[in-house]
Amino acid sequence: MRHVSVMSFTTSIGLMAMFAVDFIDMIFISMLGKTALAAAVGYAATLLFFTSAINIGLSIAAGSLVARSVGGGQAEDARSYATGVAALVVGVGIVVPIGALMFLPQLLSLLGAEGDVALRAAEYLRIVLPSMMIVGLAMAGGAVLRAYGDARRSMLATVAGGTVNAALDPLFIFGLGLDLEGAAWATVCARVAMAVMTLAPAIRRYDAFAIPSARDILARLRSIFAIALPAVLTNVATPVGMAIVTRQMAKFGTDAVAGLAVISRLSPVAFAVVFALSGAIGPIIGQNFGAGLFDRVRAAIRAGILFVGAYVLVVSVVLFLLRAPIAGIFDAEGVSRSLIYLFCGPIALTWFFNGVIFVGNAGFNNLGSPFYSTVVNWGRHTLGTWPLAALGAVLLGAPGVLIGQAAGGVIFALLSVILLRRITANPVAAAAEAEEVDPFQKERRLLIITGRNR
Repeated sequence: MRHVSVMSFTTSIGLMAMFAVDFIDMIFISMLGKTALAAAVGYAATLLFFTSAINIGLSIAAGSLVARSVGGGQAEDARSYATGVAALVVGVGIVVPIGALMFLPQLLSLLGAEGDVALRAAEYLRIVLPSMMIVGLAMAGGAVLRAYGDARRSMLATVAGGTVNAALDPLFIFGLGLDLEGAAWATVCARVAMAVMTLAPAIRRYDAFAIPSARDILARLRSIFAIALPAVLTNVATPVGMAIVTRQMAKFGTDAVAGLAVISRLSPVAFAVVFALSGAIGPIIGQNFGAGLFDRVRAAIRAGILFVGAYVLVVSVVLFLLRAPIAGIFDAEGVSRSLIYLFCGPIALTWFFNGVIFVGNAGFNNLGSPFYSTVVNWGRHTLGTWPLAALGAVLLGAPGVLIGQAAGGVIFALLSVILLRRITANPVAAAAEAEEVDPFQKERRLLIITGRNR
């Protein structure tokens, strides 16, 4: 529990700094007195979530493979995997933004954006989207640092990015009069700072990356894709679910979308520790699995779920007590205010189930069953979102969309726990599956079978 707590809190400090800047962005934009701008940010954030999901999936592969290599004492393998993932990040970071920019009007239309709101969202995205490669390298570098157990430097990198963003936001938005475009340029500068702060110590202190070799990268692709593809698919499910919710919320007007945008910025700040838990607990599970210490794997999973429960309960109480000031910061009225109040009440408690899913995904990705992550996440953000959010919209209006989305999380958190119990009940089978995904030396499997942890 101590290891899980330290890794989660140190990782979350950096994430909270980054998410807090997004939250402050929204405050600054609200100060401009234009609801359309807040709604534009909401639509843009949904599309950017897709690119972030891809980068997160690739960073999960980096963290999982490097952590297992470190745990197994394979320093050269760790360096090779990190380099291979970085090369993929660069390639994807070039191709995806080009494709997204080509069809930007159509993509925004699918989300329900219209008129001036759509135009402003497009202006924002044309600045931020091309920096996907930069933030992807920053995420991969942070995952590699955590895989080596260096959560502090990973945290400092995200803090540095958040500090740069916070400093440049008012300068660009108000000082230079760039409005929404100013917030976009501040985000790009912050991403550059994060990339420098993660890659520099990873290379200098751990020699974590090598000069890319096409032959070596090709040799590692099978192992990388075996984790990266399911992880990317798993994480892309989240923005798909967000897109569904945004589309449903758009039926109730710009104010409803603006309220959803505030919640989308507030929830990562409030639950940054829950977001961080998945990335923090993954290396703990991966290293112990690589070393054949399966009892510690099970203990880490149990500690992660207990940690989520305690944290969500405390934060939910704080949000409930601060619901009026939070709504007041954004001058939220009508449906926007009711949505913020709902989130700061019972909806916040349901984040426990999201946390359970995060813990489950970390376990699946590091125990050789990444396919389960894909199944759970896609189920949660499609079958667990679309019909329930649509039903909630019909019965309860805009608040019903949030209630329906939360209900789906409960169902798929239970499924995640069932699948986790199935995997951890049979360490030999899990080791065999992981060996097929990531062919480490067969001694690791023998160590698990013979019970080295005893």
